[in-house]
Amino acid sequence: MTEIRHTPVAPTSTRRLTRGAAIDAHRHDDHQIAYAGRGALAITTHAGTWVAPADRAIWVPAGTVHSHQAHGELELHLVGLPADSNPLALDRPTVLTVSPLLRELILEYTRRPDETGDTPDTPPRARLRAVLLDQLSVSTQEPLHLPAPTDPTLTAVCDLLHADPADDRTLAALGREVGASERTLSRLFRADLGMTFPRWRTHLRLYHALTLLAEDTPVTTVAHLCGWSSASAFIDAFRHTFGHTPGTHRRL
Repeated sequence: MTEIRHTPVAPTSTRRLTRGAAIDAHRHDDHQIAYAGRGALAITTHAGTWVAPADRAIWVPAGTVHSHQAHGELELHLVGLPADSNPLALDRPTVLTVSPLLRELILEYTRRPDETGDTPDTPPRARLRAVLLDQLSVSTQEPLHLPAPTDPTLTAVCDLLHADPADDRTLAALGREVGASERTLSRLFRADLGMTFPRWRTHLRLYHALTLLAEDTPVTTVAHLCGWSSASAFIDAFRHTFGHTPGTHRRL
């Protein structure tokens, strides 16, 4: 059994991770905000995966066992907050929109003490943290969670699609491969994952699209690898979910 690393205080720091690098499963007694100033960050728990590009952050509640995965050259900013500082009253990982002001606050707060001239307990940093929490309290929550199945049969189906997001087989065809009926799988998607099969597959494809864009993969190639019929169809789906096009996304 893998040992879960326990860090009582969630660190506030800036780390640079090369593409594909990971931070193994661990937990903190404090809350943590994880923000990718560059690249894309994926955080995984037993309940699934949350992914955040450069205009999003991930709230990780105190005590949550989680791991980090870097996509692209990741500039990871981590803000540790006491367990009693929870402005959004969130009890599970959540992707949040990062406004330009919140971005600058996170970048400033995660500078090393020898760069800011401060230590974590000084009044200037306390005031900075107060403003950061105030901005965090008005951040909107984003549907960038890819839930993980617990049912073995459903896990087999989801593994097939993780291996090839462009797989466009129907649920009935996938069911024949794993030995389950379409009706059974449809019920399991709703009961185990809380969403329909088409919605989960769309989330999976968008998750993979974000990771590929972080690797500087061309938009047309991303569309093909993630199962969209054309680049324009992918751009429309991406804009509908994130509010901007994949091309704009690269410049964030």
